[in-house]
Amino acid sequence: MEKHIPVHPLPEEIQMMPRDETVCKYCGVSYLILHEFKLLEDKVKALEEELQFYQASVERERRLQEELHSLSQEHEQSKADSKSKTQRLQIAAMQLNAKENELRILTEEITACRQAVKVAEEHQQLLRWKANSC
Repeated sequence: MEKHIPVHPLPEEIQMMPRDETVCKYCGVSYLILHEFKLLEDKVKALEEELQFYQASVERERRLQEELHSLSQEHEQSKADSKSKTQRLQIAAMQLNAKENELRILTEEITACRQAVKVAEEHQQLLRWKANSC
C-alpha cells in the first residue's frame, strides 16, 4: 500500500495535541476523521436529494411529452375539422347564392306578370268602356 502524504499537513498545534484530546474516548475514532465522515455523509445526502429531484424531473418530462403528443393530435384533429367545416360553409354559400339568383329571377317574373295583369286589366277596362259606349 502507498502511504498518503497530505498536500496540506495539519497545523502544528493539532499535531502537538496529546492523543487523548484528538480521539473519541467512546469509539476511538479521530475527531478529524469523524468530522470528514460527517461532511461526506452530508454531501452524499445532498446528492441523493438532487438525484431524486432529477428522477422526478425525468418523470415530469415524460408526462409533458405525452401531453404534448396528445395536444398535437388534438390540434391536427381540429385543423381537419376546421377544413371540413370551411368546405361545408363554402358549399352552403354557393347554394345560398344559387337560391338568391333563383329568388331574383322569380321576383322579376312576378313583377313582369303583375305588369302584364295590370296591362290586361287596363285593356279589359278600355274594352268595357268601348262596349258600354256603343
